Amino acid sequence: SSGINAEWPLRPGDTPLAPFFSECVQDENDLDEMNIEILRNKLYKAYFEDFYGFCESLGGTTADVMCPILAFEADRRAITITINSFRTDLLKDDIENLYPKCGKLFPEGLKFLKNAEDREEVRRICERFGAYKDLYTGVGDGPNDKTLEDKFFEEEVKMLALSFEQQFHFGVFYAFVKLKEQENRNIVWIAECIAQKNKNKIDNYIPIF
Repeated sequence: SSGINAEWPLRPGDTPLAPFFSECVQDENDLDEMNIEILRNKLYKAYFEDFYGFCESLGGTTADVMCPILAFEADRRAITITINSFRTDLLKDDIENLYPKCGKLFPEGLKFLKNAEDREEVRRICERFGAYKDLYTGVGDGPNDKTLEDKFFEEEVKMLALSFEQQFHFGVFYAFVKLKEQENRNIVWIAECIAQKNKNKIDNYIPIF
């Protein structure tokens, strides 16, 4: 809307994000009243669903490669949103409205997730679905354990790397950029370990190839 455009230095209406802002922000006052994290998740939801539909419409190898990657990312966001919603005032239906509906957990898994009360329940829900049965293997608080975020990154890297096994599709461009992002995270991790003189954990980055 013109009100939203007036409030922002870079007007959303002048960017490719315009359709997503129109869907997620109905009133310019929402930009002040709505928690910025909720707005961000709504935009991601709209983006993922639209991107998934676009890749699906392309068909062929591009759809075969990209749709599983985006479905995984959608489920990762749903799981993360659920965990971050604990001890907040968000209603169950509000939480469900933030879930991208293009992952393997849709629709049944998302209905279970929105009613989860703690991390252990999220874990049990994930273990019900074959794709995420082993997601929590090795996850814990011990010195040699991994975080759930680490496991997500590891699985994502595997899927992205496999995209290079196929030919004549657009998924490799997406995979290249995402793997570069992981490479940057690895560099930051190594640099922080050196800065904190914690070299015993320096090898705990996510290998790419």
